[in-house]
Amino acid sequence: MAVPDQWGTEAMLLDKLEEIENKYNELTKILSDPEVFSDYTRSQKYSKEQSEIEEIVRKIKEYKKILSGIREADEILSAGGDDGLKELAELELEELEIKKTQVEDELKFMLVPKDPRDSRSIILEIRAGTGGDEAGLFAADLFRMYTKYAETKRWKVEIMDMSSTGVGGIKEVIAEVQGKGAYSRMKYESGTHRVQRVPATETSGRIHTSAATVAVLPEAEEVDLKIEEKDLRIDTYCASGPGGQGVNTTYSAVRIVHEPTGLIVQCQDSRSQIKNREKALKVLRSRLYELEIENQEKERAKERKTQVGSGDRSERIRTYNFPQNRVTDHRINLTLHKLSAILEGELDELIDGLATYFQAEKLKAL
Repeated sequence: MAVPDQWGTEAMLLDKLEEIENKYNELTKILSDPEVFSDYTRSQKYSKEQSEIEEIVRKIKEYKKILSGIREADEILSAGGDDGLKELAELELEELEIKKTQVEDELKFMLVPKDPRDSRSIILEIRAGTGGDEAGLFAADLFRMYTKYAETKRWKVEIMDMSSTGVGGIKEVIAEVQGKGAYSRMKYESGTHRVQRVPATETSGRIHTSAATVAVLPEAEEVDLKIEEKDLRIDTYCASGPGGQGVNTTYSAVRIVHEPTGLIVQCQDSRSQIKNREKALKVLRSRLYELEIENQEKERAKERKTQVGSGDRSERIRTYNFPQNRVTDHRINLTLHKLSAILEGELDELIDGLATYFQAEKLKAL
């Protein structure tokens, strides 16, 4: 995908790159100071700053080397002389110009401010939408798909709360997906997912359409926000399973109501009330954190008259068409005829396309 040229001239881009390189060199000088080196806190702070720009500095050096090669080839061509040497210079110049464009695009993307939440684990919430039992079965398919994808990334999936349907489907599932960078890959999955297929119970072969919603929340840490105990109403009750039969006779299930916002979270996955309380608070903290981030983004959007995100949760983002073995992501008009593979967790092609698109949108907003 082509990168929109928001940096204007090459000189403007070079000025920005020079600024980053100077900062890197300044940090190297600071870190070599014995006084800083012996101070663990300061040393860690500056080392972190430097490591954050190390990758782009390597790319800047590659870019400058290409520019130097282009200048040398231009000098050979303008000097005249040996035809064989000129022919080699022309070939080299052609290759370097192509490489220059590629590296420029990479640098522009690297200059887009990173989402500080990208490295976090996530809370994944999937709920059956319209479509009755078929919607519940589709919600179960989606959860299995994401679990398979997590396995390929070596992320750990832990169910925090789940309510099932009587036919093997899922009404709702809330799970923690632990792994570095989980949010950076999964954040594009929030929204309404639609399925078109012939249900097993359909004798006439008629295609049904049903839906499920997916929410991906960056896992919030205690330092992100403080939850006041006085704002919580905590109820305990006996956990139950499919059909309503008692799973245990102790009050291990926990329901927490955050009274200022009206948010309700419940957890009954563990037999321990303490563990269920911890899990429920973790989900609540992540929902409150997302609410706070959404409000901040809305305020910024008012100021700059535009908003770049990964799509509203109520937006229909993707259709899974079984008869045609087709998956279409409506945000980027990407259609892949490999539904079976995608449901087995092969999501990278879709996610890579979405990541590229939204990076380009953020670049436009700059």
